[in-house]
Amino acid sequence: MKQRGRHRRQKRGRALRAFLAGTALALTAAATMISASQATVSKDPGGLKTLAGATAGLRLQERLVPQATLDRLASAMGRPVGVRAVLEDADRSIHNAGDCTTTERTALPIQPAATRAYCWDTADTRGWRAGGVTTSGDADDDGHWGADRVILSGWTHDTGTARTGLARVAFVDADDPDNLVYTWATLVVPVDGGRDYRGLASPVSGMVWYQGKLLVSAADGLYVYDMHRVQRATVDSRAVGKVRGGWAAYGSRYVLPAVGSYRLASGTPHPAAISLDRSTAPDSLVASERVPADSERHTRLWRYAFSSDPARAGLLSTDSAGRAVATEAYETKTTGVGGVLSYASHWYLARAADSPDGHGTLWRQTAKDAEATRCGSDESQHCWSGQAGSLSYWEETGELWSQSGRMLYALPMSSIDRSLG
Repeated sequence: MKQRGRHRRQKRGRALRAFLAGTALALTAAATMISASQATVSKDPGGLKTLAGATAGLRLQERLVPQATLDRLASAMGRPVGVRAVLEDADRSIHNAGDCTTTERTALPIQPAATRAYCWDTADTRGWRAGGVTTSGDADDDGHWGADRVILSGWTHDTGTARTGLARVAFVDADDPDNLVYTWATLVVPVDGGRDYRGLASPVSGMVWYQGKLLVSAADGLYVYDMHRVQRATVDSRAVGKVRGGWAAYGSRYVLPAVGSYRLASGTPHPAAISLDRSTAPDSLVASERVPADSERHTRLWRYAFSSDPARAGLLSTDSAGRAVATEAYETKTTGVGGVLSYASHWYLARAADSPDGHGTLWRQTAKDAEATRCGSDESQHCWSGQAGSLSYWEETGELWSQSGRMLYALPMSSIDRSLG
């Protein structure tokens, strides 16, 4: 569903473009130094290899939650709300880069430098790991959801054990670039026919907000959330689900109940990193699997088309059996991929650092060759953020958004292309 209101936003858009054109972050020397261990050139992965005939094996089975289940949950919890209502309840602030510590800023890319950067409050995110990021630039091609600019940031609770904790999403009001405010919504899955819900116990490694749906990569596939079906939690508790006196969401004010999922077919690789590609027709979801950096196995990249049926807005295109089949697939020698982006036949792959205190590499690959961003007098390719988080392209502003550690940041895509060598 298109939500425009462009005439109300022209003045704000001009101010934002001026802000982006004239702003660059002054990073500390500690954040921009390249250690001796990093001053080496990464092995060139070469061009992408087309996996002919492999797309049929990259299937996801669509399973939608019955409407009766969703209606029963809404009847018990109260009428669902939309994104605007959640943003109006934002009560937490993200710190601007100047208020972040030197240690936090070392997670930022060296070259190209971020033009906007923020750090999350330590107390509010202690025990949680940052994951996928997406924006209203994915949701609608005018860059807004209604009248708002919005960023969604996914987080996973780190239990300190082998058991994966809860997942939650920060709804960030990004209308004022100098004052980002947010509130939390816990990701849940309806159970018992909508009489209760459980937390999504899976890492949130990737997210794409397309039209009215939010797709979240989980350990067993992709979960689908409806941005028009946000429910209010009524009890402030560390429990999740129905409790005495109402509904709890581990301290969050809101709950996002899953409306469907795409489960992996047998032998299908796990789509760990995902992003939206608006340069294809129809728009498509791209994915990469997570292959350890020291593995000899190559990494697979592939894409799914989004449905063009208005009744299935935000869902993947499926066949008569409800299966989403990849439209193309590739193989790359790049391993340790934490973020993937495709645009106009170029694939951008964010590779994690080889050491905890190092910087990663950002590759741009085509079917012919590969190039990496470079930095320093020695032309090092270890210039990207160390943890190499997910990538999201905000086409309307020309920005690439990502996060690493406690840092949320953006930079122009044009600066990435200029830094390639």
